[in-house]
Amino acid sequence: MTENLTFISKPGGTLQGEIQVPGDKSVSHRSIMLGALAKGRTEVSGFLQGEDSLNTLRAFRAMGVPISEPQDGYLTIDGVGMHGLKAPSEPVYLGNSGTSMRLLSGLLVAQSFDVQLQGDESLTRRPMKRVIDPLAEMGAVIESREGKPPLLIRGGKALKGFEYRLPMASAQVKSSILLAGLYAQGETAVIEPAPTRDHTERMLQALGYEVVCEGRRISLKGGGTLTATKIEVPGDISSAAFFMVGASIAKEADITLKRVGVNPTRTGVIDILNLMGADIELLNERMLGGEPVADIRVRSADLKGITIPEYLVPLAIDEFPVLFIAAACAEGETVLSGAEELRVKESDRIQVMADGLQLLGVQAKPTADGIRITGCQRLGGGEINSHGDHRIAMAFSMASLRSYAELVIRDCENVNTSFPGFVELATQVGLRVEQSS
Repeated sequence: MTENLTFISKPGGTLQGEIQVPGDKSVSHRSIMLGALAKGRTEVSGFLQGEDSLNTLRAFRAMGVPISEPQDGYLTIDGVGMHGLKAPSEPVYLGNSGTSMRLLSGLLVAQSFDVQLQGDESLTRRPMKRVIDPLAEMGAVIESREGKPPLLIRGGKALKGFEYRLPMASAQVKSSILLAGLYAQGETAVIEPAPTRDHTERMLQALGYEVVCEGRRISLKGGGTLTATKIEVPGDISSAAFFMVGASIAKEADITLKRVGVNPTRTGVIDILNLMGADIELLNERMLGGEPVADIRVRSADLKGITIPEYLVPLAIDEFPVLFIAAACAEGETVLSGAEELRVKESDRIQVMADGLQLLGVQAKPTADGIRITGCQRLGGGEINSHGDHRIAMAFSMASLRSYAELVIRDCENVNTSFPGFVELATQVGLRVEQSS
């Protein structure tokens, strides 16, 4: 990755045309993990070739899984079966990916070998006790530094299924427990306080593993097998969200985002923008590899501030940085609460976004679990520190569509973790953004 990458985003752009955003990161991670454990060859198309998902791919190669080099999003995985993983010769490095570390923790606690999971500086600050504690209840042994990475996972432990009521709505914690449950004796069940993304459940079922979903209780029994299949990864709605907000706040914008995943556990960003008065149309809705997809058309709109319903928070948790930009350009006040999870993402997204918005002249008051933002007609310019958070860097890039001065956004190299080619694609449809190092 390029160190000290800077985005320079200039006023005066708009968004027009048709584009396809990169493959869904959540689905890409899971395609590698579950394809590796399946019997036979799994073919994956639309795979996100960003650093996060590539680190997951490298991790499984290091554990003896033959995976082809991705070519335009296509790769093959020759699965080694549920018990075919081998001990890696050195610690497994997962970069910036909290998803990889939390899901791999659940998958690896039942293997026969010890393994250490490491990450970059940002990942070493992120909380892992939320997966360590429930996995320990199942019989796992994970050693950590006060609940943070690196994690040393001790192998050879017998796991017992149990029922776990999630203290917070988290797809990563739910998935980690379910993956451990594949190896546990008896039934493992997770009860969610609110719906979260269900890509793990869908993909397990696509690979022939029985998962029972009864309301907010998801369960499976250990001891089954996975069968290789073809996996088509839809476009990532989290990546599409930047263009959805950008088109909503820009003048004379009209953009269509092709083949985007619209899984109902991920469409909180659409629901919130619609409540704010956005002009969003879903076209050509269809199923793709077990996941619903659509083409999303977005045009300019006069947005209104709202109180964001708490039930939508877990369905839009990754999209809030750019939704804060929408709020900054809306008429009136937008209030978010129940989103304390944002404080333990790649950065403290509530504080970092508030700091940046205030620099642009926006009234943004952070709270313990959210923020209050009073919209204004024009945003200012200035120098933003993204703190190495890819979503904050891309969010402020879109802010230039309503600014009267240039935005200089520092520390943007981690954009490659989720959206390689962001600047090129954004420039193609009219955003006046460039990068320098």
